[in-house]
Amino acid sequence: MTKVKKEKGTKEEEAGATETVGTEKSYQELIANINPIANPLATRKLSKKLYKCVKKASKLKQIRRGVKEVQKFINKGETGIVVLAGDTLPIDVYCHLPVMCEDRSLPYAYIPSKVDLGSSAGSKRPTCVIMIKSHEDYKEAYDECFEEVSALPKPL
Repeated sequence: MTKVKKEKGTKEEEAGATETVGTEKSYQELIANINPIANPLATRKLSKKLYKCVKKASKLKQIRRGVKEVQKFINKGETGIVVLAGDTLPIDVYCHLPVMCEDRSLPYAYIPSKVDLGSSAGSKRPTCVIMIKSHEDYKEAYDECFEEVSALPKPL
C-alpha cells in the first residue's frame, strides 16, 4: 500500500510542477490580452520593478488594494503610485481611475496581468488596481518607480 501512495504522490507533484511552469506566460502573451484603454503601459523592465515595489510595500502594509479602496483614498488626497491591471474586463469597473489620477497629478501605469499584480501583493486573488504609498524602508525602489512612471507618455 505504501508504494501506491508514494507513486500517486510523485505523480501529483510532477503534475503540479508542470502546471505551474505551463501557466506562466511571457510578457508578449500577456500584452495580447490587454484592454484598449491600457495606456501608458509599463515596459517589461518597469513591470518587474513595480511588482518588486508592490511586494515590499505589502510586507509593510503600505498599499491600497482594489477599486473601492483606491478611489476612496485618492478622493481623500492620499498620494502614491497607482498601478492598474491592463487585462481587467469589463473596463467600466475602473476606467474612471486614470482621470482621477490625472486630476490630482498622481502617476499611474498599466501592467499586463491582474493575476501577477495580486500575487505580488501577497494575495491569491487577482487585483485590478493597487496604490503604492511611500515609506522609508523601500524609498529607493519607490523613487525609481515614481520617476519612471511619471516619465511615461500620458494618453490624449
